[in-house]
Amino acid sequence: MISKAIRLARVGSRSELAAAVLMLLGYPCIMVAALLPGIWLFAAATAVTYVCDWYLHQRGSYLVNRLGKVRAGLPIRFLLRQLMIILLLARLDLAEEPLFFVAVACFLLFYGLQAPHGALTTLIRLRRTMPIVTRNVDLHAVRIPDAPPQTLLHRSAEKMLHLDIPAVAGILFAAETGRNVFGYAGAAATLALGIAYNALLLPYVRRGRLVPPAPVVLKALDTWLREYQPTVVLYFSGSNESAYQGNMWLETMAAVEGRPLIVMRERNLVPQLAETSVPVVCVPGGTHLMNMDLSTVRVCLYPANVGKNIHMLRVPTMKHVFIGHGDSDKLASVNPYSKVYDEVWTAGRAGRDRYALADVGIRDEDIVEVGRPQLAPIQSWTGTTRNPVPTVLYAPTWEGWDDNPGNTSLLLAGENIVRRLLEADRPVRVIYKPHPFTGIRSARAKAVDARIKDMITKAAQDRAADPRWAKEASAAASGRQAAKAELARIEARLAELERSGHTGGDDSEISRVSLADPARHAEISRLRAEWNDAYWSSFGWWEHRTVSGAQPKLYDCFNQSDAMVSDISSVVSDFIASGKPYAVTDSAQLGAEEFKRQNTAVRAAVILSNSAAELGQLLDAVTDPAADPLAGARRELKGYLLGPDEPTSMEQFNAAVRALTARAEARNAGVAQRVGEQAAPLPDAEAATSGAGDGADQAVAAAAESADPDALTGAPGADASGTAIGAGPSSLR
Repeated sequence: MISKAIRLARVGSRSELAAAVLMLLGYPCIMVAALLPGIWLFAAATAVTYVCDWYLHQRGSYLVNRLGKVRAGLPIRFLLRQLMIILLLARLDLAEEPLFFVAVACFLLFYGLQAPHGALTTLIRLRRTMPIVTRNVDLHAVRIPDAPPQTLLHRSAEKMLHLDIPAVAGILFAAETGRNVFGYAGAAATLALGIAYNALLLPYVRRGRLVPPAPVVLKALDTWLREYQPTVVLYFSGSNESAYQGNMWLETMAAVEGRPLIVMRERNLVPQLAETSVPVVCVPGGTHLMNMDLSTVRVCLYPANVGKNIHMLRVPTMKHVFIGHGDSDKLASVNPYSKVYDEVWTAGRAGRDRYALADVGIRDEDIVEVGRPQLAPIQSWTGTTRNPVPTVLYAPTWEGWDDNPGNTSLLLAGENIVRRLLEADRPVRVIYKPHPFTGIRSARAKAVDARIKDMITKAAQDRAADPRWAKEASAAASGRQAAKAELARIEARLAELERSGHTGGDDSEISRVSLADPARHAEISRLRAEWNDAYWSSFGWWEHRTVSGAQPKLYDCFNQSDAMVSDISSVVSDFIASGKPYAVTDSAQLGAEEFKRQNTAVRAAVILSNSAAELGQLLDAVTDPAADPLAGARRELKGYLLGPDEPTSMEQFNAAVRALTARAEARNAGVAQRVGEQAAPLPDAEAATSGAGDGADQAVAAAAESADPDALTGAPGADASGTAIGAGPSSLR
C-alpha cells in the first residue's frame, strides 16, 4: 500500500511521502485552529508545514512541482498561512488592536518587497548567462566577473519567503501572551531582513558585475577556435538522463589523434559531464552554433540520433560519423536516421551485417569497423571465479519508449532472476545495476526496480546475520574498515580537486576558471582507480550489492563479476569482451532458436525464460569449466561483434579518423577548385580592356591572361567574394 502511494504521489521515498502527507494535512489544521481559535494548535500545524515544505524542496520532490501547476505553489502556500494568521487574530477579538494592523501592514509590505527581489534575481541570472558554457577553454579575452554568492541566488524565492518566520512567530507569541512588543519586533525583523536581502542583491546588477554581451563572448570563442584549430569534434545532445552517452566517449576523445573538441547543446548536461582534459563548448542556441568558426574540423562524431544534430550536419566541410552509444541488436542500432551521416562506425562485422539485414538505406561502403575503444578496461576471464563465492551481475536495460515485452527483462523476469540467484543451492553474490533510465517512463518498471532493491538489501542483511558468514566477516573486518577510511580520504581529495577545478558560483565563472591542468587530471585519474579498488574492498566478497549512480562504472562491475544476466542491449555486447559466461532473457518468449536467430549477441548465451529456470546452466558454467559448452562460441562471437584484438580498438579508431580526415580534405580541395574555376571565366577582350581606370576590372583581365583562377579569388579555396570555402557557416548560408 505504501509503495503504491509513493508511486501515485510521485515521491522518492517513505520520508518524502510522510512529509507530503503532513504538509497537505497541515493547512486544513491551520484553518481549523484559526477558526476555533487555538493558538498552540495553530503554531504546531504552522511549524509542521514549514518543516515539511522545506524538506520537500531540499529533496527536489516532484510533488512540489505539481502543486505549483495547480495554483498551490510556494508563494500561495505562504500567503495562505499569513491569511490564516489574520483570521486567527480576528477570531481572538484582536481585530481592533494595534497588533492586528501591524500584522496586516507587515505582510502587505513584505509581499511588496518580493517584487523587487524577484526582479533583481531574475535580472542577475539573465545578465550573468553567457551564450556558451565552456570547460578547458581559455576565454582570457573576455572579462568575466565573479558570480554573486550562491547563498543569494540558490533557491532565492524560497529563502525570501521564509523571512516571514520572525513575524509569524512574534505575532503568535504576542497573541498568546498579550505582549504586543514581540509582534512588533518580529514584524520589524521580517521587513528588515527583506530590505537587507534586496540591498545585498543590488550591487550585482551593476554593469561591472555582469558578463559581457553575447557578441563579445562569441567573438572570444571564435578567437580561441582559430588558435586551437580543432580537427575532431564529439557532438552531443540529449535529455537530462542521457549524459552517460557522452561520458562513455570522453576517454576515447582524450586519446584520439588531432585536436579534439566536445560540443554540447544543453546547459544542464554540462555539470553531469565527467572530468576530462578535452575542451568542451556548450552552445544552446542553434544560431550561435551555426555561426561558430569550425573551418578546421574535418570529422564530427555523433553518439546519439537527436533532432539538434541537424545544426552540425549542415556543415559540408567536415565529415559526419554516427558512432552511437553502444552496439546491440536493438532497433536503435539500425535507425534509418543514420542515412544522414557520411559514415557509420560499428565495433565489428556484426554491426555491418545488422544494417544489411535491416535494409534501412545504409550502404555497406559507408560502414567502418573500428572496434570499441571503451572496452579496454574490461578484464578477460581467467576461467576461475575471483572469490570463493561466484559473483553474478544482473544488469537489465530500461523499459524503452514502447510496451514491447522484449525491451527489458525487468518487468516479467527481473524478480524471478534475482530470487533464483539469492536462493541458489550454492551461495552466489548478486550485484544489481539497473539502467539509468529505469522507471522514467513506466511506473511499473520503477516499482519492480524498487522491489528488487529491497530484495537485495534484505538478502544482504540476512547473510550478514547468518553464522555461516561470521568467520569471513570477522577475518575481513580490519581490511574493510581500512578500505572505508581510504575511501573517505580519496573522496575528500577528489572533492578538493573538483573544487579547485570548478571554483565558481555560476556557469559563467566556472567557464572562466575551468582550464585544463594536466597534473590535476593525472591525479584525478589515479585517485579514481584507487577509489574503485577501495570501494570493492569496503564490503565483503560475499555481500550482495545494488550499484547505482555514475560510480562505480558498469565496466568495474564487469570486472568484479564472474557472470552476467542482462537483456538485448549494448551491455551484452560489451560484456562479451570479458569472455565470461552470460545469460540473456527472452522476455518476449520467442523461443531460444528464434531468439538467437534475431539477436546476434545471444548466440553464445544461456537463454532464460521469464521464469529464469535455466539459471542453473549459467551457475554451472561459472563454477566448472567442464560444464561450460559455450566457451568456444563466446570467443568466436567476441571477434564477430567487437572486431579483432589486434590492432587495438584505439588504433583502429584513429586509423578511421585519419582516413575520413583525408576524405574531407580531398572534398574541400575539390570544391574549392570547382568554385574557383566557376568564379574565373575567361572574359572577352572588350570586358578586359574597357574601363581601364577600374582596378577590379584590371585584376580580372590580368587573371584571365595568366589563366590563374586563384588570382581572381585572392587565395586558394576561396569564392568570388574572397571568402574561404568552409571558413565558417556564413559561406554555407
